[in-house]
Amino acid sequence: MGTRTFIKGTIILIAAGLTTRILGFINRIVTANILGAEGIGLYNMAFPTLLLIITLTQLGLPVAISKLTAEAAPEHNNRKIKQILAVSLTVTGILSIIFTIFLVWSASFFAKHLVTDERALYSLLAITPIIPVTAVSAVLRGYFQGKQNMKPTAVSQVIEQVVRISLVAVCTNALLPYGLEFAAAGAMLSVVAGEGASLLYMLWRFKHDKPLPLRHRFFHSLKGGGRVFQDLMAVALPATGSRLVGSVSLFMEPIIIAHSLALAGFSTAAATAQYGELSGFVIPLLLLPTFITHSFSVALVPAVSEAAAARDYGMIQRRLRQTLRTGLIAGSFCACFLFVFAHPVMNVMYDSPESAYLLQVMAPFSLFLYMQGPLQAVLQGMNLARTAMFNTLSGAVIKMSLLFLFTSQPELGITGAALAVAVNMVLVTLLHFKVVTKAAGMILEGRAALFIPAAAACAVFGTNALLHWWEPAIPELAELLTASAGAGFVFAALLWAAGYFNWSHWRKISSIR
Repeated sequence: MGTRTFIKGTIILIAAGLTTRILGFINRIVTANILGAEGIGLYNMAFPTLLLIITLTQLGLPVAISKLTAEAAPEHNNRKIKQILAVSLTVTGILSIIFTIFLVWSASFFAKHLVTDERALYSLLAITPIIPVTAVSAVLRGYFQGKQNMKPTAVSQVIEQVVRISLVAVCTNALLPYGLEFAAAGAMLSVVAGEGASLLYMLWRFKHDKPLPLRHRFFHSLKGGGRVFQDLMAVALPATGSRLVGSVSLFMEPIIIAHSLALAGFSTAAATAQYGELSGFVIPLLLLPTFITHSFSVALVPAVSEAAAARDYGMIQRRLRQTLRTGLIAGSFCACFLFVFAHPVMNVMYDSPESAYLLQVMAPFSLFLYMQGPLQAVLQGMNLARTAMFNTLSGAVIKMSLLFLFTSQPELGITGAALAVAVNMVLVTLLHFKVVTKAAGMILEGRAALFIPAAAACAVFGTNALLHWWEPAIPELAELLTASAGAGFVFAALLWAAGYFNWSHWRKISSIR
C-alpha cells in the first residue's frame, strides 16, 4: 500500500469518525436526558451481551476478508474474491441465525440471573434483529477495505448515526409512558434501524460498483471453497481472539459490577444508575479520540501486512510512529481537558455533575487507551494476533479480578470499577508495546512522548487558571467552548513551534485526491 493510499484512506475514515462521534454524542445527550442514569444503565447492561454475540457471529472475518482480498486484488483474481465472499456470507449467515435464536431463548435468564435487573430483558429482545444485519455488513466492509476503498465504510457509519439520532427521541418518548425499561428498549430499536440503513447503503454500493456477480451461481462458488475457508480461519481465528476476550470481558463487566455493588450495600436501582454513569457517560467521553487511532488502525493492517511480507521493518516503524504521534496529540489534549474541566463537561452534556469525579479518576490513564488500537493492528499485520490475544486475556483477567475486589468495597463502590478499567488500559497497552518493540524495533519517539503531553497540560491548566482569574459572567456552555478553543489554540501553537506541524505536511495531505 503506497503512502498516498494509506494517508487518503486514513483521512476518509478520520473524517467519517469525527462526524459519527459528534452525531453519537448528540444521540447520547438526547438519550441521557430522556432516560437518565438508571435508564442508560439498563441500556448498557444489554449492550455487552450483544457485542459478545456479534463477535462470535463475525468470527474475526472482516480482518481476514480484508487481508485475503488485498492479496487477490492485484492479481485480478475475481474467482478467488467471489469465493471469499460466498464462504464468509455462508459462515456468518449460519452463525447469525443460531445466535439470534439463542439470545431470544436465553434473554430472560441473562436479565434475571446475570445482570440482576430483570428490566434489561426488553432491551435484550429489542436488539436481537441487529445480529444478522451486522453479520452481512461486516463481510461487505471487509471486502471494501481489502480493495483499499474506505469510502463505503465511512459513509455507512455516517448513515447509521444519522438514522439512529433521527429516531432515538421518537422511539424512547413513545415507549416511556409504559416504563423506563420499555424506553431503554426503544433506544435499542433506533440502533437496529440505524444498522439496517447502513447495510442497505452497503448493499447498494456493492451492486452499484458491479465488482462481480455474487448471486450468480452463488452455491457453485462454495464448491472447492474448503481451501478459502481454511485461509479465512487462519487469519480470522487469531484476529478474533483479542476481540472475543474483550467482548467476554465487557459481557462480564456489568455482571461483576452489579453483584459487587450489591455486596457493598447498594440497591439494584442504585447499582444500575451508577453503572449507567460509568458506562454511558464517562467511558464514551474518554473514547472520543479513538476514532482517530481506529482509522489509522484499519489502514495499518493491510499496510503492515504488505511491509512485513517484504521484511520492510523501517516502513512498519514509520507507519506506527505516524499513528502513535497522532494519537498522542489528540489523546493528550482530551485527557488533560477532561480531567481539568470534568465538572462543567458532565454538567453541560449530561446534567450529571456528580459523575465528574469518575471522569477525573480515569482521564489520566486514558492516554494509554489511545495507543492500544494501533499497537494491536501492527501485531495483527505481523501475524502476531495470538500474542495480542494473550495480552488482552491477561488484562481482562486482572481487570475482572480487580472489579470484584475494588467495587465490593463500600468506601470505593463504582470508583473501584473505574480504577479496575484504568489498570486494564495501562497493562494491555504496555504488553502490546513490549511485543511490537521486540518484533519491529523501537517505535517510540522519546522526545514526542514527553513534550506532547507536557504541552497539552500547559495549555489546558494555563487556560483554566486564566479563566479563574478572569471569571467571565457567561453561561457554562459558553465558558466551556471558550476554554476548549483557547486551550486548543495554545496547544497547537506549542506543537507548531516545536516542529510537529509544518507546511510540508499540509501540502502533502492537500495534494491527495
